[in-house]
Amino acid sequence: MSRPFVLALSALLMLGSCGSQAGFAQDSARSPSTRRAPPPTSGRAVAVFAGGCFWCMEGPFEALEGVSAVLSGYSGGQLEGPSYQEVSSGRTRHLEAVHVSYDPSRVSYQRLLEVYWHNVDPTQDDGQFCDHGRQYRTAIFVQNAAERRLAEASKAHMAEALGRPINTEIRADAPFWIAEAYHQDYHRTHPTSYHRYRTGCGRDARLRELWGASAGH
Repeated sequence: MSRPFVLALSALLMLGSCGSQAGFAQDSARSPSTRRAPPPTSGRAVAVFAGGCFWCMEGPFEALEGVSAVLSGYSGGQLEGPSYQEVSSGRTRHLEAVHVSYDPSRVSYQRLLEVYWHNVDPTQDDGQFCDHGRQYRTAIFVQNAAERRLAEASKAHMAEALGRPINTEIRADAPFWIAEAYHQDYHRTHPTSYHRYRTGCGRDARLRELWGASAGH
């Protein structure tokens, strides 16, 4: 990793943001490293969730038995093969999201929804925590009618539990573009910087305020 990239990333984390147009100079041109996620293999299913900074959404799903892989990426926009720089500008209409590959015989979609809700602030309508902008809004991308029914019922239940409106969208499945390699598994590859960002953004404090003992992490 180059020194300019490390310095840029350090500056970004000090600002308490998951992303910045100026933060990653290597994205100044269209990145060839973003590719569309492949379809699930036999015996596997895929769920896609947008929950603000994708760095923070990988770990909670990876901890579930039956989940085989979690990828950070972009979904819901119009541009093919978007780069981080383009998504972070807010002009492509993509959301930062995670692509969860799982074995439905070992973990249910309903369980994935439970983990999702307790790791986001679904009442926020301008992003997530300290990250503001369209690209950080929450959304559940459903693959079929059955998932839509479960997601809608789960959303209604969470609205009742919190006693306030839920701003998370339930959206139809859209192409998922795998983010650049330096974003994948960031919580493991750069734990110190990751936790500094997460704390600075106030994510855990807000999750505890909303969900109490059920808050994710």
